[in-house]
Amino acid sequence: MKSLNLLFCAFVLFSFFACKKNPVTEPEKAKAVVSSNQEKPDYVLVIHGGAGTILKKNMDPETEKSITAALNEALTIGENILKGGGTSLDAITKTINHLENSPFFNAGKGAVFTNAGTNELDASIMDGKTQNAGAVGGVKTIKNPIDLARAVMDDSPHVMLSGEGAENFAKEQGIEQVEPSYFYTKKRFDSLQKIKAKAKQTGYLETYPDWKYGTVGAAALDKNGNLAAGTSTGGMTNKKWGRIGDAPIIGAGTYANNETCALSSTGHGEYFIRYAVAYDISAMTEYTDKTFQEAADFVINQKLKSKGGSGGVIGVDKDGNVAMPFNTEGMYRGYVKPGERVVKIYKE
Repeated sequence: MKSLNLLFCAFVLFSFFACKKNPVTEPEKAKAVVSSNQEKPDYVLVIHGGAGTILKKNMDPETEKSITAALNEALTIGENILKGGGTSLDAITKTINHLENSPFFNAGKGAVFTNAGTNELDASIMDGKTQNAGAVGGVKTIKNPIDLARAVMDDSPHVMLSGEGAENFAKEQGIEQVEPSYFYTKKRFDSLQKIKAKAKQTGYLETYPDWKYGTVGAAALDKNGNLAAGTSTGGMTNKKWGRIGDAPIIGAGTYANNETCALSSTGHGEYFIRYAVAYDISAMTEYTDKTFQEAADFVINQKLKSKGGSGGVIGVDKDGNVAMPFNTEGMYRGYVKPGERVVKIYKE
């Protein structure tokens, strides 16, 4: 009987200490400590207008002022939606619409020219709540490609449509279409001529690293805790053969998951595709002890850079933390949350 009592006591003590042990894993504990340092904001919107060789010495004051104003206007559009209780999907769609309609960014109206002297547009969008997504590639008559990407997500059984098929779907959905001449801007057309002239001297592929590229994108957290992200672009100047970059590729140019974060990429798309940059950052926050900021910094400034990839990402995690790392000379970027707004262009 005495041995049974001792055995029972040992069992009770073991159960007590087992219950006292925190079942949370070490990575989760580390993240909890970081997250508890700040109160989760009601909403967050983060945007970008492209990354690259953006130097203050090369920027005239008037252009800098106009670009800053365009970024601020985009933030205001999205913030008003989020502040009013609107969804993260609606906020990023309308925010990107504004950036697509500006000639200052390589998307929509400001899209760069292909080698054939045309404009071919790509876009994608992703819902962090359902992880449904939509994307379009190589469209030539869609005024706001992000709208078509969302229609693919909401109103089709597919994730990606391209070219003529995507434009036929746009007609069925009543998505606004324009004549190709709508996308003409002298600045972008002149850039094409300069790059073509250089290509004649050095060879087509050899000029590839110097091509101008950029995108616009947004990521948001709404009052219901839902994340969403979207990206839109005109691609690379002088691109050939129907080239499509990372902007419409889910996991490379765009990714959103309510369990982790929402991200939009900008940069040399081939590298972002090869290394699934947006998803990689999300996975790193989910499966390791790195915070969102640490994961984004590591992927962009170490992993991607070591492979020769240039560019950046913007994003927000499920707790409202913002990340905007880039490994180029500059990135048009900004974010807004209750009582706080930041807009930047250069590396600081």
